[in-house]
Amino acid sequence: MFQKILIANRGEIAVRIIRACREMGICTVAVYSEADKDALHAQLADEAVCIGPASPLESYLNMGRILSAAIAAKAEAIHPGFGFLSENSRFAKMCEECHIAFIGPSAEVIEKMGNKAEARKTMVQAGIPVVPGTEEPVYEAEEALLRAEEIGFPVMIKAALGGGGKGMRVSYDREDFLENFHTAQTETIHAFADNAMYLERYIERPRHIEVQILADRQGHAVQLGERDCSIQRRHQKLIEESPSCAVSEEIREQLGETAKKAALAVGYESAGTIEFLLDKSGEFFFMEMNTRIQVEHPVTEFVSGVDLIKEQIRIAAGLPLSVQQEDIVLRGHAIECRINAEDPRHHFMPCPGTIENLHIPGGKGVRVDTAVYHGYKIPPNYDSMIMKVIVHDKDRASAIAKMRSVLGEVIIEGVKTNLDFQYDILKQKDFEEGRVTTHFIEEHYSFD
Repeated sequence: MFQKILIANRGEIAVRIIRACREMGICTVAVYSEADKDALHAQLADEAVCIGPASPLESYLNMGRILSAAIAAKAEAIHPGFGFLSENSRFAKMCEECHIAFIGPSAEVIEKMGNKAEARKTMVQAGIPVVPGTEEPVYEAEEALLRAEEIGFPVMIKAALGGGGKGMRVSYDREDFLENFHTAQTETIHAFADNAMYLERYIERPRHIEVQILADRQGHAVQLGERDCSIQRRHQKLIEESPSCAVSEEIREQLGETAKKAALAVGYESAGTIEFLLDKSGEFFFMEMNTRIQVEHPVTEFVSGVDLIKEQIRIAAGLPLSVQQEDIVLRGHAIECRINAEDPRHHFMPCPGTIENLHIPGGKGVRVDTAVYHGYKIPPNYDSMIMKVIVHDKDRASAIAKMRSVLGEVIIEGVKTNLDFQYDILKQKDFEEGRVTTHFIEEHYSFD
């Protein structure tokens, strides 16, 4: 097992990884930008190294500085968390060349599955159902328009690399396609320093269902059930839950086996997520694979009892999975709400600032993942998510009731948040009764 791990991330996921390492008896090294000099992850780690200015390009995305910090600290492995360099195959390759373990899949698998066009091709070859779309990345708007007309409108325009809702637009006809393509590609270049795009047929009003998998170097793979991530705004998830109330036991088994088959088809190692679109008829299609830990991993940890971060670390150290498929029994229902420092009343504008008062609730079946504290100053340079509230109970109705109670107890003063907005979603009758799709927010709310 590793003796020392560097965490190439910030915020709540960095804190989450530090805690897992501490429980495993592993020393940790935090890296932080100048804007994060007072950040919780930099305070909790055994060692902390400043790697540059506030700009992510000069700090958390600067591969050379991160690797230099790892080498200087004599860290044996790097955990990338999610976002930033977590799905960057070049960074994984550089870690390998520096004889530092990358806690994630190989560079080759990241490149194959991180590139959405390549991932689609791989899944087709493995017999996995996919949404009709382009087989190769497209770079020019005019060429993309020709491909869109072949696929048939409406189409989804996506960044070939990356995720998190960035570089995505829906085009309903040729008249709005070029503008949407240029906008999505510009966003892609800014977010991922890449201009490769791909297209797929847009399935209207689907559910977004994903399956958590774990796979080790010994060729074993397990699936830990599905998560329903349909509550989204502009392709950014807001609420996630496990299991999905729209998935029957028969479909659940099919989804799980398909996800395992997809992972084994690419020789996957580590924690990963296979994402599907589920249409009204119950038919599902492969959408993409996330070759990293997900923001919403706590709901799976609650229902499965498996610590996904610890499993990631074990796998990267060459150890076999600590669980087999027959050991995994999903119990109860879990829900996660993402709390962002933003103002829903003003087009969800980010609201950095100082937290002047903070109360974090607790209790049975309650988990709060966060890196904020009383007096913490939220910097304007990074993602607006400041907290994840997760609850677990015997069934979905009980979990919803518990989440309402817990959100009502959270106090965050000094900055505006989406806390009340999340609470309002939970009160919607359609949400209570499980009538949700990826269009839920736009169909229930107006932000004009």
